[in-house]
Amino acid sequence: MAGLRTLGPKAAAALDEELMSSGAFSIDQLMELAGLAVSQALYTLSPPTKTPNVLIACGPGNNGGDGLVAARHLHHFGYRPTMYFPKQGKSELYQRLRTQLEQLKVPFTDDFLSAMGKSDYVVDAIFGFSFSGEVREPFPAVIKALAESKVPVLAVDAPSSWNIEDGPPKEGPGVGYQPTALISLTAPKPLVKWFKGRHFVGGRFVSREIAEKYGFDLPPYQGSDQVVEIGSQGEKL
Repeated sequence: MAGLRTLGPKAAAALDEELMSSGAFSIDQLMELAGLAVSQALYTLSPPTKTPNVLIACGPGNNGGDGLVAARHLHHFGYRPTMYFPKQGKSELYQRLRTQLEQLKVPFTDDFLSAMGKSDYVVDAIFGFSFSGEVREPFPAVIKALAESKVPVLAVDAPSSWNIEDGPPKEGPGVGYQPTALISLTAPKPLVKWFKGRHFVGGRFVSREIAEKYGFDLPPYQGSDQVVEIGSQGEKL
């Protein structure tokens, strides 16, 4: 069966710009919708009755913001999230998202490895589609742990350290990293051709006109769902 068309890095960046200009979306709105989709994907994978303890690793950029939003929703869904957020982005948005979690008494940890040992699931919201170059501290050890983990992992938009077009790294901390599940935001990225796990698409706010302009497909969302499960390579199930 034909797969959903993928969205390359230049088109993805241009799409974000258009959504925030002529589309009239704020970054807060886009992050909120992305984080809600991430939380629903995790609920679909494994509800809190099965895997209550979720560790959410957040990077300093928008991918980390998606993780912070997802944590708030997961708390309200009945999970017990713990946050690993060692490098907070400079925007006051990240401080607001952090404060919301602190008001819910969601704990933050500096010890990723210890927290992972007590977790039933991990959300990888470290690096998204804009990642390139080398993995900088303190994330090499974290990504190496994700690659070696027996705890299931849901990656947000891209497995951290993967190149958006060329897939998994040939060397460095992400070698062998193949998360349990991936949620592609708005559309699958070219890296999905190397992905082998369960695959979701989320981000239910784009018009058909915009999808055609940027050359990707809207997945067949059902009812009130914010996510659709598709094949690992982007094919419709």
